[in-house]
Amino acid sequence: MTANGDAAGAGATPFPLIILIGPPGSGKTTVGSLLAARLGVGFADTDAVVEATAGKPVSDIFITDGEPEFRRLEREAIAAALADSEARRGQEPGTPITGVLGLGGGAVMDEQTQARLAGRAVVYLETSFSELAKRVGLDRARPLLIGTNPRAQLKSLLDQRLPVYGRLAWLTVGTDGRDPEVIAAEIAAAVASGGLPGNGLAGEGR
Repeated sequence: MTANGDAAGAGATPFPLIILIGPPGSGKTTVGSLLAARLGVGFADTDAVVEATAGKPVSDIFITDGEPEFRRLEREAIAAALADSEARRGQEPGTPITGVLGLGGGAVMDEQTQARLAGRAVVYLETSFSELAKRVGLDRARPLLIGTNPRAQLKSLLDQRLPVYGRLAWLTVGTDGRDPEVIAAEIAAAVASGGLPGNGLAGEGR
């Protein structure tokens, strides 16, 4: 486990929204749900929010509306979740944690989203290519892995995204061969240590 950025000052409460990033198959939804349960807060998944908004599965959005439309909906879902978190923190200043949010694997490639995530409590679930290939199941259809060589497509996606994941992360947690409960416990311990970045507001440095 590695952490980037300055520790929050003493008494810097409430803690910000905990945001999970990582490639498809890294366990964001599973770990996010377990982490939220440990912290006693709610969990939201941006893919699920987008599906609810569009009224159809992500795979259908890609096919019928195209990736640009999906990315637009995803960007808006993230912006709304962050704004809602800040609003609730303002209304309930004694609340220690506002929630856990899991982002879709490619969400971090949007420049507006990158700007919004800067200085926030972003946790990167680091997973090796070989582990992801097993977890994702390259024989199953996924919007960005449909083609004659899904293994090569996954490798290409990772080459583009890994530097961004690492750059945005306040905390990096390895997931290879580890139980999701153990991973969630590690993140919860880091949160409890008080080392979260500032107030997590956009534009703050780390």
